[in-house]
Amino acid sequence: MAKLARDVMTDAPACCSPETTLDQVAKMMVENDCGEIPIVDRTDRPIGVITDRDIVCRVVAEGKNPMGYTVDTCMTVPVRTVSVDTPIEEILELMESKQIRRVPVVDKDGCCMGIISQADLVAVSAPRQTAELLSQISRDTGRPSM
Repeated sequence: MAKLARDVMTDAPACCSPETTLDQVAKMMVENDCGEIPIVDRTDRPIGVITDRDIVCRVVAEGKNPMGYTVDTCMTVPVRTVSVDTPIEEILELMESKQIRRVPVVDKDGCCMGIISQADLVAVSAPRQTAELLSQISRDTGRPSM
């Protein structure tokens, strides 16, 4: 039987609101040993994500103090999500085509239930699929990093 998102996702990921300050979200990343936090609205539906790279490239590298900014100033939108019932093969395809390393998982109501990272997929995918995922995510598209 094919594995689904629910089989490999990290349950109940740390989430934040658009009003969360960047220093707070950085602390959340350290506490949860992660590099991406889904940003949810008041109904727990993902509206974006914030990555450690977003903070560094869009704030710190610009000489701005992260303590003075909120997540909504540098979050990545639109957010790409998958359903808890999405097959792993489809998740691999999405991550490859969009060059993303992590993807929030939502329930039938669109509420954030989990998150899947490259590492989660490496653990359950065939070596050829894993190599293709890593290759596609890391390819240079000539577009700016932001």
